[in-house]
Amino acid sequence: MSERKVLNKYYPPDFDPSKIPRMKLAKNRQYTVRLMAPFNMRCATCGEYIYKGKKFNARKEDVENEDYLGIRIYRFYIKCTRCLQEISFKTDPKNTDYEIEAGATRNFMALKLAEEQAKREEEEQKEEEANNPMKLLEYRTEQSRQEIELLESLEELKELNRRQRTVDYEGMLKQFQSESVEERKAREEKEDNEFIKSVKFTNAPKHKIVTEEIIEDVQDAEEPKIKNPKVETLPPKTVEAKKSESWNRSIGVLSKKPALSNLVRAKKSEVKVEKEATESPDVQDNSSNKTSVKNEPSASGLSLLANYSGSDSDSQ
Repeated sequence: MSERKVLNKYYPPDFDPSKIPRMKLAKNRQYTVRLMAPFNMRCATCGEYIYKGKKFNARKEDVENEDYLGIRIYRFYIKCTRCLQEISFKTDPKNTDYEIEAGATRNFMALKLAEEQAKREEEEQKEEEANNPMKLLEYRTEQSRQEIELLESLEELKELNRRQRTVDYEGMLKQFQSESVEERKAREEKEDNEFIKSVKFTNAPKHKIVTEEIIEDVQDAEEPKIKNPKVETLPPKTVEAKKSESWNRSIGVLSKKPALSNLVRAKKSEVKVEKEATESPDVQDNSSNKTSVKNEPSASGLSLLANYSGSDSDSQ
């Protein structure tokens, strides 16, 4: 099986590379390369913004008679995406940057301008120090003062670190924590009990509580003092009875007392009438009408009792 990609080629024994004809190429030949815009720029013809990182098919060539310490300088040609105006820029190995040449203006050069200004100020200061000895002395004294301040702050930091390294935090905690665990628990319990005693409950109880006073007897033969205990009774629970009664009335249930209670009441009334008759016969004669009226319910009560006894016998 042969190789998929052939790397070695066959050279015949009579191969002579000098006999191969060579093409004559131009000295400054242009190559087509793919690149990205190295900075933000604006087209000088149509005003279109071209942002950094936009890809172009550019033409590359060497800049003639220009180099920096033997490093070649290249020039690139691109076209505006809107008006197809040609824009050219070249490399700047001295500042490790690119330099715009024609067709557009570079935007957002704040950092570059700041660096250039700082460099210019530094050169001016060096020139002034070289020409003015008093200015040089003033600058040196200011510099020495700043160095002394930095050394003092550094010494303070070192001393602070040394102190923190020598401090024994566990020993300090044990020193200030004189009481043991049991003593601390006992103290906390005592504080809790005192707090509970100091609290005053202002909410009155809903029900009355029966209180009883215990009075000790004093040994006094002449006049023994005895006091009855004060007992407070709870209020009767009439609310529940009223609620049940109103509920029964709402659903239509009428309270019916058993017939036996009626019979007992009738019997009691008969006994009372007989006693009054035996004790005061005169009163009985005067109030015959009243007794006759009173005997009517008794008769009805006796008849009910007979009926009740009869019903019991029938059921048996």
